[in-house]
Amino acid sequence: PFFAFPPSIRRVIYTTNAIESINAQLRKIIKSRGHFPSDDAASKLIWLALRNITADWGRAAHNWKEAMNQFAILYEERFTHAGQGSAKSGG
Repeated sequence: PFFAFPPSIRRVIYTTNAIESINAQLRKIIKSRGHFPSDDAASKLIWLALRNITADWGRAAHNWKEAMNQFAILYEERFTHAGQGSAKSGG
């Protein structure tokens, strides 16, 4: 199925480096804690860690605009453009 997408979309979705990096950082943080007093404490730690990990992410993936245009063409019925709501107007 991957090669069914146009090259502009494949360039954006093929890599998992960002996901692997996040998982490695979360594993390191969780391992250093050992145990948690509650599920809520674990959730808070993960939320704070994700907030810190993503704090310096500033730019979108390379060629993201081109890929978004391709998604809009391929999945027009499921695609919402920025500024448009997905709710249908009633009459």
